[in-house]
Order: sequence, then C-alpha cells, then structure tokens
Amino acid sequence: MDFSLSEDQRAIAEMADSVFRDYCTDEQMREFDLDDQPFMLPLWQTCIETGLQALAIPEAFGGSGMGITDLHCVLKAQGAGLGQVPLWQHQLTAACLVAHGTDSQRELVQQAAAGELLLSLSLQGLAAGRGLALQLVQQEGRLQLQGQANAVDVAAQADRLLLVADSAEGPRLVLLDPRSEGVELVAGVANHGLAVADVLCRNVLVEADQVLPAAALPWLEQRAIAAVAALQLGVSEEQVRRTVEYINQREQFGRAIGTFQAVQMSMADSHIALEGLRTALYQLCYRLDAGLPSDSEALATRFLGTEAAHLVGHKTQHVHGGIGVDLTYPIHRFLYWSRYLSLTLGGSAATLERLGDWLANNDKLGWKYDLDENNNLC
Repeated sequence: MDFSLSEDQRAIAEMADSVFRDYCTDEQMREFDLDDQPFMLPLWQTCIETGLQALAIPEAFGGSGMGITDLHCVLKAQGAGLGQVPLWQHQLTAACLVAHGTDSQRELVQQAAAGELLLSLSLQGLAAGRGLALQLVQQEGRLQLQGQANAVDVAAQADRLLLVADSAEGPRLVLLDPRSEGVELVAGVANHGLAVADVLCRNVLVEADQVLPAAALPWLEQRAIAAVAALQLGVSEEQVRRTVEYINQREQFGRAIGTFQAVQMSMADSHIALEGLRTALYQLCYRLDAGLPSDSEALATRFLGTEAAHLVGHKTQHVHGGIGVDLTYPIHRFLYWSRYLSLTLGGSAATLERLGDWLANNDKLGWKYDLDENNNLC
C-alpha cells in the first residue's frame, strides 16, 4: 500500500510552505510581536489570493472542495512558520455551515470563500471542568444566549462566530453575529500572539435557524482536532529541527552538546512523540475523507497532540539552556504555540477520560468494522 501524499497534495504543501516561509521569518515575527495587529493581515490577504483560506470549502460555494488531508498539508506548513492567521477556524466554520446550515447561512459561505467575510469558532468549553459557560435557554417563548465563551480566536474581527452552548437537548453549535444586541467583547491576546476575545452574552436573542443540528458538533469537532493536530505537528517538527541544528553547533567542555547522552535521549523522546502523533493524524485524516466513523481516532489524535506539545515543547526548550528564555531568540515562540494548541480543544487528561468512556461503551474498534460484511458484528 502507498501511504505517500499525491502529487497534487505535495504541490499544495510546497506552495503553502513557500508562502509561510516568505511571510514568517524571525525578523517578521519580531515585528509582529511589537505590532498591534490582531493577526498577520498581509499574510491573510495572500492566503485569500492563493485560495489557501478556502481550501476545504466546497467548489459549489467558491472554495477548492479539497479534503482534510489536503488541509493538513497547509496547516502543517503554517505551524512550521508560526503563521498568525485564522486559517482552520475560518474554513472549518464555512464547511460546517455548508454541511449542516441553512440556505441563508450558505450564502455567507460564498462570501467567506471570496475573502469578504471572516469566520471563527470556539470549542474550548467542551473540555472545561466546570462545563459550558454559554447557555441556550428559553425565555418567554424566545431562544436566548446567556453566559460567555472565553478566549475566542479573532472574535472582535470576525463577522460570524460558531460557538458551543449548552441546551436542554445537550451541547449545540450556535452561529452568532458578534455585533448582536446584548453581546459584549472583551479583547485580549493569546500567549502566542493571536488576538482573542471573551464573548459575553446577556439576553441575546437567537433565531431557531441559528442553532445547528446536533450532528454538526461531532462533525466539526473531529475535523477541528485534525486541524489543530496538523498545526501542532508543523510547530513541533520545526522546533525539533531548529533544536538539532543548535545542539550540533553549541559546544560545552570542548564538545558539541548534541553528543551528550542526556541531550540525545531528549531528542529521541521528542522524535518518538512526533511519529506517534503523525501516524494517528494520518489515520484520522484518511477516515474523515473516506466518510468512516472517527470518534476514537479523533480522541486518540487529540491526546497524542497535547502530549507531544508538552513533551517536545519543554524538552527542546530545556536543551537550549539560558538562551531558550531570551525573548530575542526565536525558540520560545514554538513553546508558546504548543501551549496554545494543547489547550485549544482541551488538555490530555480530559481527552483520555473521554476516550476511556468511549472504549467502555464500544467494542467495535479496528479496521475490520469498516467492511460492509462486518459492520453488523456485535
């Protein structure tokens, strides 16, 4: 079997790599750190011009109609370059509206594919220990949003937000105009530099068609996990590459520190964590593109992604020694990104608990249950 990327996918990966390398040099990243921009606006415009921001949006709505595996190629390049643009948030929101939204919402997708609207989303509340802080309630016969969604990516700049709210029927996705009456945005900056905002909702009226069907949430969550894991793979790969380059040049006691056993073991641990994440992510992307059930695969990928973010982030930072904490040296940005990504969809403990619950209630795990002749096995 051939598990390599197709020629088209390699071409997409090369183009994306070129775009992010050009716009995300260490000097440009330092300029962004000192700037007040919410994200890299020139880079976002380039993404629109090259179609990278509409890769996963169906062709009928102005996008490229490509799959999660193709999107993974772009996001891995974005992670390696630390490109500050809301690529996955924008197009996964659009793709979800195509798959589960109304006709009026699909009109928004065409504008999003053309770069005329910016979309974003947040699923962070699903893993919060206190539960979802955003509530969808019935008040005097009308649906209302009460509560808040914290640290939503580019919420103050987006034209629509897809948020998770708790309801009498369970968690549901709600499409919200952040400029609606009763919505207050408290702007901030994530630790890796992207603009975020707390979305506070006080008696915000919601129409019934703003609430997406229950099936939309698992559909979006599994694809969001694949997107975040692809970013993490790119971040960690580049972090390891730069670290290996550094330890082969840095000398102590007359030897390159890369020859020390403890340093070599740290890098070996990082490599193993990356390969575990890569394998799980490739399987998840394949299953999503093939329309196969991906519940356990998504949770396993998320767990491995958060574990790799912590392990690789801290081990590579540690072997840099004192220069690793110098903000004029670029390696700290990769650790900031790893911390951000590991918390975007929930930490490893919460994910492992959900995976354990799934395994306790499902005995159909393995490739044979994908086959038609076996899909009724008990």
